Amino acid sequence: MKWMKKVFWVLLAVFVGFLLYLGGMIFYASSTDYVPEAVEIPQLHGEAIKSSVPDTLNFLNWNIGYCGLGEESDFFYDGGELVRTPEAWVDKNAEGIREYLRSLLGETDFYLLQEVDVEADRSNNKDQMKFISEGLNAYVSAFAPNYKVGYIPIPLTEPMGSVLGGLGMWSKYYPGKTSRHAYEGNYDWPTYLFFLDRCFLQMRFPTSHGKELVLINTHNSAFDDGSLKAAQMAMLREVILAEYALGNYVIVGGDWNQYPPHYMGVGEMGLRKDQQDEKLFVSPQFLSLDWTWAFDSEVATNRSLISPYDPDTTKTGIIDYYLLSPNVELLEVKTDDLDFAYSDHQPVRLKVALKGKAKEENPE
Repeated sequence: MKWMKKVFWVLLAVFVGFLLYLGGMIFYASSTDYVPEAVEIPQLHGEAIKSSVPDTLNFLNWNIGYCGLGEESDFFYDGGELVRTPEAWVDKNAEGIREYLRSLLGETDFYLLQEVDVEADRSNNKDQMKFISEGLNAYVSAFAPNYKVGYIPIPLTEPMGSVLGGLGMWSKYYPGKTSRHAYEGNYDWPTYLFFLDRCFLQMRFPTSHGKELVLINTHNSAFDDGSLKAAQMAMLREVILAEYALGNYVIVGGDWNQYPPHYMGVGEMGLRKDQQDEKLFVSPQFLSLDWTWAFDSEVATNRSLISPYDPDTTKTGIIDYYLLSPNVELLEVKTDDLDFAYSDHQPVRLKVALKGKAKEENPE
């Protein structure tokens, strides 16, 4: 029976070791947890035009997937296997993303990017804000962290490690004010210690009409039961209605992690039954009909990460788009089909015109 006692003590030691490891991770995460203020002021980098913005403006919105989720990638949290992306893949994606952004310099006033890593094990600790900024001369930039965790211990066989990533914005015009706004709501303890602290990044610009352009870059919750999205959307609605009531021009772009109202699928493809859950949509009652949801219904903006990209089998949809206040006229919106070469999302371009007279009365 001696061998049974040895097995018992070995199993006990393993169990106790696991508990100590788990407790240590939770203690470390608790002691280093990033707890942002409701509103924070990011540092600005670079030079830009210091004047009011023109009436016709061009935007680009793109979740770049921390340069780690190109066409060859899957992701463990979506049912795939990849945790940390090989350095060669990260470099390939980063170069492709920067060159694409540079190719649109002459026709883009604002870049709104999500999932930009500054220092993260999952993307080989490359500063992507700096790398992208080196290709965007004469733009001012700001960064708002939404994923700041000292050590993520999952999966146990290959932990994600440390992450510092978030939202990046680049503007051809110098903003009057830039601010990071923490979204309300979070996961329960201890899960929230290892998940994102969602936020939106806002820039304000003077216009020739005596009102401000309020530009918002958002990245809403993905892996939740719908309650976090609802809380975030309620907060965003309150903010943008208050701005519009003041007569300001409001443009929101980002990765909403939900379909726009009345979304029916990409091109001729209808939604599958597993895509028709109302929690996956922005409610048609979210805002009045004079607000515009701007998206290109012909080209998908996001793909499944359960396996590498296959144009014939990979599930896709549209969760990246813009929201325009009634005093902003939609001129064009177009998703550039890059076949998900550099990210699991596709870039969405927008052209708008600020109407000559900003609406003064309360839109509600």
